[in-house]
Formats: sequence, C-alpha cells, structure tokens
Amino acid sequence: MHKAAEIDIVSVSKVYGSTTAVDTISLKIPGGTYCCLLGPSGCGKTSTLRMIAGHESISSGDVRLGNVVVTDFPPARRGTAMMFQSYALFPHLDLVDNVAFSLKMKGIDKDARRAKAMDMLRLMQLEAYATRRPAQLSGGQQQRVALARALITDPEALLLDEPLSALDPFLKIRMRAELKKLQTSLGITFVHVTHSQEEAMALADIIVIMNDGRIEQAAHPRVVFEKPATAFVARFMGDHNVISGRVTKSQGGEMMLSVPAGADFVATGDNGELTDTADIAIRTDHVRIGPPSEKGLGFTGSVTNVEYRGSSVKLSVNGAGIEDFTAIITDKDFFANPVKVGEAIQLSWGREDAIVLGRLKH
Repeated sequence: MHKAAEIDIVSVSKVYGSTTAVDTISLKIPGGTYCCLLGPSGCGKTSTLRMIAGHESISSGDVRLGNVVVTDFPPARRGTAMMFQSYALFPHLDLVDNVAFSLKMKGIDKDARRAKAMDMLRLMQLEAYATRRPAQLSGGQQQRVALARALITDPEALLLDEPLSALDPFLKIRMRAELKKLQTSLGITFVHVTHSQEEAMALADIIVIMNDGRIEQAAHPRVVFEKPATAFVARFMGDHNVISGRVTKSQGGEMMLSVPAGADFVATGDNGELTDTADIAIRTDHVRIGPPSEKGLGFTGSVTNVEYRGSSVKLSVNGAGIEDFTAIITDKDFFANPVKVGEAIQLSWGREDAIVLGRLKH
C-alpha cells in the first residue's frame, strides 16, 4: 500500500490577465479518497487540477500535500502524477519504454526500470502487449498504458483530466469500474476532472461541483443528490426542479414561496438571511400525477413533452408560472394512466420532497 496524501487547497486563485479562472477556493481532500471535480466547461476544474499538479502556477493561496506546502515545487517534486486527456503516449516506443519513461528521466538503470514497467503492465493486464506500440492498441488499452505510466512513480495522488472522454459509451462504463477498483486497491488519492454527472456519481467519495471559478458544493454523491446546496447544483445535477419566487412566509422550518403570475409553493427549511426571494428544489423522481394532498404541494399544467426511457418516463410540464417542470414517472405508473402532449394534468409531491436551497455568498 502507498501512503496517500491529504490534499489541502487553501484560498487558491488563478487569474489570467483580467479573467479570474479560479476564485479563492478552499478544499480538503482526505488521503485515499476518490474525488471528482465536476462542472460545466470553463468552470475552473482543469485549472484547479493543474495547480495541484504544478503544471499551472498559483496566483494566490497554497496547495499542501500531506503536511508539505508544494505551491512552489515543480511537478516532479510533488509526489503527484498526472494523466492527460490525450494520453500523450510516445508513438515510436513500445509499451515497456512508454511506461518506464519517467524512470529513465530519473536515471534508473534499464533492467530495473523495465522490470518495474512490466509489473505495471501486469497490473493493467497488458503484459501480453509489452512489445507493441501505442498505434497497435485500442483506445481502452492506450488508456491503461497512460495509467501505468502515471502510476510507475508511486505517486501519493493521481490526477486525471477527463480520462474517459475519448472512449465509447460501453468502454466508458467498463473503465469506470476499472478506475474505481484501481483506486481502492492502490489506496492512493485520485482527483478526477469530469463534466459528466453520471461519471462523478459512479466514482467519487467526494464530488466537488464548480461553477464560475468557485465551489458550489463539496460532499458525498448521495448528499449532493438528495440535498443540493444551491440552485446551480440542483439544476446541474439534473435531478431536481428549481422554482424561484418571492418569500411570502417563513416560520417553523417552512417557507412559502410565490411565483410571479403563478402559484404558491411550500418548502422545508428556511432561507436564514431573510431575503425576499428564494429558490426551492423538488426531486424529479418524487413528482406524481394526481391532485396534491394540500395547497402548495403541486400544480396543474400542460404536458409539453413525453420521453420514454425504458424503466421510467420523463414528462415536461408548463403551468402555474413555471416553465419546463420535469416529472420522472415509473413506466408502470405511466402506462397504467398514460398522458399525451397538450393534455392538462395535476402534479403533486410530498412535503419532504421540496427543500429550500442556499445561495453562495458573493
């Protein structure tokens, strides 16, 4: 087992000219965890990864690995290894020399480095291909070579920049399982950048959702799914409807929200700082077709789209001042009572399914 470094990012910013790519973020990644940095393009996740690796200078703040401040260290001295999106394999070298390359740069003799490279290829189930060149391999095999090359230095943390984006959907799912297994067996810290919610949910112990250079939420996947911290997280993860409106009442851990030219809704939680507007989230898979049990827990709207998904059906509904409200209904419930586009239907949900969202303080 390797030692696994805790990664501590302390008030780190990255500024390019007048653009702030990463805006004073702080984050602790415990040693030996699988952490996914998730967010839309341009949210700062790759810049953050590259600052941990040392491939990008830090404008302000510090990065610590274990108890060492590595802010000014070159990449080779950090105890991290980076696996790039493009794999960046050397076409003219066979797999053994590709994997052993960093050991060659460190001046380790040929027999020792080739023996270690063979061990790494064995770990990746590629020893049969040792004498081949990258062009003679499939995408999934090339990826495993890139992983072996990154891991040969015994890093305390492996940094992965969208490692699965070039693979076809079936291979992606297989490689996801491989990565998780590898991280668990090596016991080192993995930090993985992705824009796929599904990938992050499947892999991570901690999901860090970034937007506009800032961290919106950093938590276990289940917490992110069930209790999104902000409207951005709820929308980005795609499993909640977000309703914004004016606060008309807030007491006893509940809040009443009024939508412009629409209905009133009740949600659990309060907005703490007593702003006059707020956002609430309602789980898409907890919405039912049928009249609400009480006021504020449903509305009547018109069906704008019906999408069959096999085990479930996704309905889009407009009404009560809300555009594009999503309900995910099980196939059994839907086909027992099918609805068509243009039909007016009542939607409802339970009290515990509507939560008040927080807001990032600027």
